[in-house]
This record gives sequence, structure tokens and C-alpha cells, in this order.
Amino acid sequence: MSLSNPVSRRALRHTRAIDIQAFAREDGLWDLDAHITDIKSFDTMLASGPRKGNEALHDLWLRVTVDKQLTIIDAEACSDAVPYPGHCNTIGPAYKALIGLNLMKGFRQAVKERLAGVQGCTHLTELAQVLPTAAVQAFANDVWPVNERSSTATEKPFQLDKCHALKTDGGAVAEFYPRWSVNKADAA
Repeated sequence: MSLSNPVSRRALRHTRAIDIQAFAREDGLWDLDAHITDIKSFDTMLASGPRKGNEALHDLWLRVTVDKQLTIIDAEACSDAVPYPGHCNTIGPAYKALIGLNLMKGFRQAVKERLAGVQGCTHLTELAQVLPTAAVQAFANDVWPVNERSSTATEKPFQLDKCHALKTDGGAVAEFYPRWSVNKADAA
């Protein structure tokens, strides 16, 4: 299923792209490399000067290194293109504040507390917010079992009751994870 056709002719003006790649390291840790770009499709005048169309306004990177419990062991940020050179691109070291946070335990709130507003870069901080779900996808079937055949009799697959489709009183769980299915009438 795709989005419906646009109701009017339109012209592309801006593209924001977010890419996250997860790497299993030889030392047992994982690197999540997150990248965000903002690109205007036309020449634009910034306060700092002109920027050619299709040239990045933002080209920012954030890497966090996590252990298998998703605790951040190291973090670094860099800015390859920014609207205010010499200013925006000096905030990278602030992202060391992510060290010690766990991606699955209050992470998003802790990021806001440590890096919101002038304490960080709006775009890097926003990029950090998508790391938990990217890590879950990376760990699924690699670090964590996700199906009946790979989970033990007493270990409920981690993803159950974490989204609409995988609620334990729903059809998908009844079909694909019958051992963990909860009948709505039984739950009452």
C-alpha cells in the first residue's frame, strides 16, 4: 500500500534524509552510525551566505557505541555541512553526554534533559531520538530471539506488546506466537 497520488502538481523544495547503520564489532560491542542531511532543491540565501541548490545545509553524523544491553559506552558527533560554519560545528563534544544512557530505559527523556536547546544541536538531538528503534531492529534475530523457534519456553519474545500488531491479545500473536497469545476473555 502506497500513499495516495497528490491532489495537485507540486515541486520538490526540501529533502531531509535520515540513515542509520548498525555494525557488530569484533569486540562484542555495536556501533550505530546515524546520518542526517537537509537539502534544498534551489539556491538559497542563508544568514551566513549563499548555498547552492542540492548542496547540503545540514550534513551531520552521530555515532553511539552500545553493549548488548543497549547501554551507550561511547558517543561522538560531527558536522560536515552546517548553516553557521564555525558555530554549529563546534557542538560535537557535547554528545559525550549520551555515555551511560540506556537506549531502552528513559533514553529520549534523558536526551532532552542533557542536550535540548542551547546544550546541543537541534538536528543531532533529533537524530539521537531515533536510535532506540534502530537498535531494536539491529538486535532482532541477531542478539535477541524474535520467533517461536528461537525463544525458550520461558522467554517471551522481546517485541510482543511493544506495538499494535504484536499485542498479545491480537491476531498476529495468535497466528505467529500462539504460545504467548492471550485471549481477551481470559485477560479480563
